[in-house]
Amino acid sequence: MSIKRIAVPVVGWAFILLGIVGLFLPILQGVLFLIVGLVILSSEYVWAHHLLNKLRERFPGVSRKADEATKKAAAWLQRLSGQKQ
Repeated sequence: MSIKRIAVPVVGWAFILLGIVGLFLPILQGVLFLIVGLVILSSEYVWAHHLLNKLRERFPGVSRKADEATKKAAAWLQRLSGQKQ
């Protein structure tokens, strides 16, 4: 099993958990962590992809942040897997 197949869900769920904690703590940006977690999980899970699309339609500002997070997550995954850009 490749590292990517293990790392993507673990990192995605870690961001989701940080986002949930961040909703209650003023130090963390909960919504941002939730979006990043959904972006990461959307590459593996259809439900996360659909939820992200619904958020994009309802909140266009979130859509821009999600696009930026998608680019960063893709670059991170490429570095993790050792692929050239």
